[in-house]
This record gives sequence, structure tokens and C-alpha cells, in this order.
Amino acid sequence: MIRPDLALRPIAPTAATAPVASADRGRGFGALFREVQGDVQDFIAHGSDASLPPASTLGIEGQLVREGTAANAGLSDGQAAFVAGVAPAAEDAARRLGVAPELVVAHAALESGWGRKPLLQADGRTTHNVFGIKATGGWSGDVAQARTTEVEGGVAVGRTAAFRSYPDQGAAFRDYAQMLLDNPRYRGALNTGSDARAFAEGLARGGYATDPAYANKLAGVAQRLAGQEGTR
Repeated sequence: MIRPDLALRPIAPTAATAPVASADRGRGFGALFREVQGDVQDFIAHGSDASLPPASTLGIEGQLVREGTAANAGLSDGQAAFVAGVAPAAEDAARRLGVAPELVVAHAALESGWGRKPLLQADGRTTHNVFGIKATGGWSGDVAQARTTEVEGGVAVGRTAAFRSYPDQGAAFRDYAQMLLDNPRYRGALNTGSDARAFAEGLARGGYATDPAYANKLAGVAQRLAGQEGTR
């Protein structure tokens, strides 16, 4: 039986929309990801403000975010914005874990419903906890109570649990990476490069979630972001 203190709420990935035709199709999320930092941050800072430079002057990912799409993955407006928003923090965490950035982005997307189901404090403030990490393991920071669903004996059970709350997004991603590095249960997920299946199965075997389909769900989101069709 999976340890309850390591079990996090599974969130099914959003269904994919039709892929977007692009001259950059086939390059994959990883290649685009490393090209976007300035454009993405400018978009996040200004949104759709008219002061943004013409789309033709933006890098490829800046154009995709502005248009509300992402090559290969066929993301919705909200999903593309989520990817852009977490990109810098995900890249840093991925470097520490020895995995491709899209795997970290995919994990955050799965756990937070692409940012649409954030864990909130009682006063409505965000916890920045996009990985659904519970306030266990000697956690001494802020805590937020939230509803979660766990699978016990094949039955989904809803309950309230304490989750970690962070001061900002960077802190959330740093804690996520440190947790995986410190816990030997997740050793199988480390240094898996761009292998979505190995990363997902490593987390599932370590007890990251109680959902028996968790590895398939995570691998599916990661493969979608990498521009691969279907899951293995």
C-alpha cells in the first residue's frame, strides 16, 4: 500500500486540441523551451498589451504564446500561458534533477490542472504549490488545508489534507527538486533525460500518487509537450 504521506491528488490532463501547423513542427518542446526566456518573460509582464512588439519580431515561443497555441502540442490559450509562466523555474529544477524541462512542466501541469486548479490559502492567496506536495517530512513552512482525492483499495476517497505553501513560484520548484533528490524512493525518476516513461514510472513507484494510472497520465502529458503522439 502506498504511504499516505506521499500520496498526492491525481489530476487528469486536459484533453488535447488539434495540433497546430507550423514550420517548427517536429522540433519538440525541448528545443523551443531553451529559446524563449526573454520573449516569454516579456509576454508574462505585459500580457496582450498593445505595447508588445509585433509578433514577427518575437522568438518562436513568444509568437506561439501570443497566439495562444504551442507547436506540436496543440495547447489551448490557458495551457500555453501556463507553460510560459513556469518555464524558467522548470528549467532550473530540471537541470538539478537530470531530466528534460518538459518533464517538470508536465508534472506541474498534471498536478495543477494546467494551473486551473491551484491550491489556495483560506484567504484566497495562491500557495504556488503546483506539484501538490503535502506538508509532511518535517516541513516547517506555511501550510494550507485543501481537499484531495486518494485511491485506497481501488476506491477514490476524498479528504482534507495539509499542503505546503510557498512565498513564490521559484521556491515551489526548488523545494520540489530538493524533495525528489533527498528521497531515495524517487531515485528511479532522476537522471532520466527526456525519457517521459522512465521519469513517470520512477515517480509512481516511489509513491508520489495513489492513482494506479498516474504514470500513464504523466507520461502522456510529457510526451504531448515534447511533440510526440500517444503514450507507450
